[in-house]
Amino acid sequence: MIREAQVWDETGREVGRFRVCAGPLARLRGLMFRRDLPMDGLLFVFPAWRRHPRAVRIHTFFVFFRFAAIWLDEEGRIVHAVEARPFRAYAPPRPARYLIEGRPDLLARARVGARWRLEIP
Repeated sequence: MIREAQVWDETGREVGRFRVCAGPLARLRGLMFRRDLPMDGLLFVFPAWRRHPRAVRIHTFFVFFRFAAIWLDEEGRIVHAVEARPFRAYAPPRPARYLIEGRPDLLARARVGARWRLEIP
């Protein structure tokens, strides 16, 4: 079953609908070998983010397009945002509970410190 999360920015405008990647296999695959983003992108949930802060690092090996990578803490505050490019590695400077991988134009709305609201089923 595909779970879908909704995300709103600090003004209440919808950011998008994202496919939830909560399980280890879904997090492992991410965007690898895809030709485009599913829906508005992916929302990763890192259950052990406090014990394993390095687990929120990502790589873009075998991802052949640019995308926005936006890390959020447990309260939905943006801790880091970057345009991810193919065949690189990225990590947030602070611990993050969630990661959104979406369209590059999301970066215009992703201000570090802003609080986004996530509704995850």
